[in-house]
Amino acid sequence: MICHCHRHAFSCSVKLLAFDTSTELCSAALWLEGEVAADAVHAGQRHSELLLPMIDALLRCAGIGVRELDAIAYGEGPGSFTGLRIACGVAQGLAFGANLPVVGIGTLLALAQASGETEAVCCLDARMRQVYFAAYRRNADGWETVRSPQVHAPQAVPELPSGAWTGCGNGFVAYADALRARLGAALAAVAPIELPHAREIAILAAAEVARGGGKPAAEAVPVYVRDKVALTIEEQP
Repeated sequence: MICHCHRHAFSCSVKLLAFDTSTELCSAALWLEGEVAADAVHAGQRHSELLLPMIDALLRCAGIGVRELDAIAYGEGPGSFTGLRIACGVAQGLAFGANLPVVGIGTLLALAQASGETEAVCCLDARMRQVYFAAYRRNADGWETVRSPQVHAPQAVPELPSGAWTGCGNGFVAYADALRARLGAALAAVAPIELPHAREIAILAAAEVARGGGKPAAEAVPVYVRDKVALTIEEQP
């Protein structure tokens, strides 16, 4: 395991564990009073076997136990249905066992946070010729949702308010031409950020916990956005 530790500009006394299994990237991060240690691996379909050892290694590296944390954070979606269920199951198990609250952070919001920009339009490849789409604008209190997470065909994503929007997410790799054509002049740039990461989930969750956020472990549920996992025969090309 490679444990990357960074000091973040926002600091609070919160201690929390975060992880994300919503895409092929399996990531975990530990926020300890303003410092973030994180690890990630491209897992394919191996999230369930890789996540817990990754979490254990982060905790051992920091010399801290789960019961010493203030919360458990997880990527709530949208993303892979199986991956989201894994994250929620692990979050519930750890939080129940240590009597901790949970914090679900949107995967598209994590992309916005990673962009470092003030206006971020986030698209993840949802397969089936669709993208998970959302747009966020940063303000003094954090992020404002301009377009809530939904699933769309790339050529039919909602138009954006005027501004200098930065695109992020692997939807801009898979459907670059269609998204650029649809978003037009509002899309100022595309950042090389393809997948959500637990590092940003930890940062966003720490701010949420510092504001008094968090919910009971039983409420760690996926945000699927859509209820269908495959095209019917009639819908297939």
